[in-house]
This record gives sequence, structure tokens and C-alpha cells, in this order.
Amino acid sequence: MKPAWYSKKWVIVLLHAAAWITLFSLPFLLRRSYNDKPEQNHEEISAARAALMYVCTNAFWIGFFYLNALLLVPRLLNKNKYWQYVSSLLSIFTIIVFIQAALFIYFRNPPHFGISNHILFNLFLFLFFLASSIAYRLISDKTKADRIAKEKENENLKTELSLLRSQASPHFMFNVLNNMVALARKKSDQLEPSLIKLSSLMRYMVYEADEDTVSLEKEVEYLQSYIDLQQQRVGKNVKISTCFENIENGHAIEPMLLIPFVENAFKHGTGFVSINKVEGSDLVLYNIAEINIKLTVEKSILKFSVQNRYNEDSTEPKDKTSGVGLSNVKRRLNLLYNKNHTLLIEKKDGWFTVSLQLTMH
Repeated sequence: MKPAWYSKKWVIVLLHAAAWITLFSLPFLLRRSYNDKPEQNHEEISAARAALMYVCTNAFWIGFFYLNALLLVPRLLNKNKYWQYVSSLLSIFTIIVFIQAALFIYFRNPPHFGISNHILFNLFLFLFFLASSIAYRLISDKTKADRIAKEKENENLKTELSLLRSQASPHFMFNVLNNMVALARKKSDQLEPSLIKLSSLMRYMVYEADEDTVSLEKEVEYLQSYIDLQQQRVGKNVKISTCFENIENGHAIEPMLLIPFVENAFKHGTGFVSINKVEGSDLVLYNIAEINIKLTVEKSILKFSVQNRYNEDSTEPKDKTSGVGLSNVKRRLNLLYNKNHTLLIEKKDGWFTVSLQLTMH
């Protein structure tokens, strides 16, 4: 994963430098000037010494900030060594007070030096930089932990998606190979073109399905080839209607995302459904199997629906693999599109209907 620009070292160094410059420039930016007259030479020298002392003292506070954030907090405070941490802070504070006093006396040379006021003034600064460094360390650790957790989550998602996709491929192959066996047994002339289509499907599965996304056109070609193979198997026993509209717009989609819905329709919708109707004085029994597949794109919104008739009174034993494809695709949709999709599955009036709507990449 490519790191964000703000996590690069040189950017962090520049941000820290800008923050320190801004902080220590505030007294000069906020100070009012009441005397616009040119300063005397000795005043200029005094101002220069004061500025030098200001830089030196602030350098000690910056050093304490990073010493506490990068060394004391992770090695002592985070490891519950509280007494050692407090002792270290007291020692550092004592050292800073003496050094600041020495710098003040050297640069300012005051006639009187109040040690109590000096300690109190530095105590407030010490507590300010102590709290700031601890907060900085906590925020930094939290950000790093969140980033690591996010990376682990992404890796887990990739692993899970790969697993789901690997489960879908064999399931599809079992169905197609069964179709080939049926054609071979019938010695159908459609076996050779079917094998050619199967070869193109396998090429798609091997070379395209490993990509994160594929063009919608390729996915639709894959669906159409699969439908053609199934149409050859069922012949005229099943009425199949397909409609693919507005797909040539450069949209991308997760590979093999739609095929489980079509597989499910052919698996459970090719049996005959008995419908009793009265025509005149006679009771007529109609045997109808029908599958309707429709895919349209409107402003990057994909609308996909699959309908198949089913027999509510069927006593056909449940296949152990039934629902494997649908459960996998539901999980993949939740992982990949989250709130950017809606999936509705319903059984009503002898129709099993799947309606999917999602925002494409």
C-alpha cells in the first residue's frame, strides 16, 4: 500500500519545524510596539542578546518535548514504571531550572535574581510541554495503531475475497462440465462449439478473474457465453430471455460477481412448473420453464435482475451445494460495495427474483 503524503518523513519534519517556529514566534507577533524611534546601539546589542537567550532556552524545551515523547513515555510510562518516570521528570526539571538560570544570568546579568519566581515560571512551561509531549505521543500511537489495524483489515479482506472467489470458480466449473458430459452423451453437434466457448470462459477465469476489477463489457461477455452454453443444454425446454443495455461506458466491476445469480436460476429454474388453466370446459396442464435476465446501466448505477420460475410443491432433495454461490456473492457485495448496493431476493407467485443495484467503479 502506498503511504499517504502526510506520513512521509520529510513532510513530518517540515510540519514539526513549522509548528515550533509558529509557537515561538507568537510572543513577537502579538507584542505591541509603543516606541517607533530608532533604538540606541546598546539597546540593539541588548535585544540581540535577549534573542539569543530566547533561542537557547526554547531549544531546551524542544529537546525536553522529544525526550519525553520519544523516550520516557514509551519506555517508562507505557510500561507502568511510574516512579522511574516521575523521578526522571524531577531530575530533568531540576537540570532545566539550573540551565535556564545560568542562561538568564549570563545574557541578562540582572542586579537581582529571584529564584522562586524563576522556578514558578519554568514550572508552568515545564507542565505545558510535558502535557503537549504526552498528548503528541498518545495521538501518534493511536494513529499508528489505527493504520496497522486498517492494513490488517485490508489484508484480511483481500484474503477473504480470494477465498470466496476460489470457491465460486470450482462451483461454476462443476456445472459447465456436467453440461459437456450431457452433450457428449447426446453426441450433439454442439459439443465442439461448446468446448470453444468453455475454453474462452476458462481463459477469462484464469487471466481476468484474478484482477481486482474488469470492464463491464468483459463481464457481460462472460455471462452471455455461460447463458449460451446453458441454452444448448436445455434446448427448447426453457424459455430464456436476456437484455443487456448501455454497458459500453467504460465501467468496471468485480469479476465473476454476477454469475452466481445466473447459475442459481439455471440450477433451480429449468425444471417444469405445472400450471392449471381452464380453457372452455377443459382443464389444461401447462408445463413452463422460464428464465429472464436483464442488465442495464444508468449514470454508473448498475441494475441487474434474474427471474426464474420454480415449483413450490417440488419435493426434489436439496443439493448440498445449493446456495453456496449466493451466500458467497452476498459476502463479496458487503465487502466490496458495502452501502453502495442493494440486493433483494424474493419468492412470489411461482417466481424467484433477484434484484441487484450497485454503484460501479
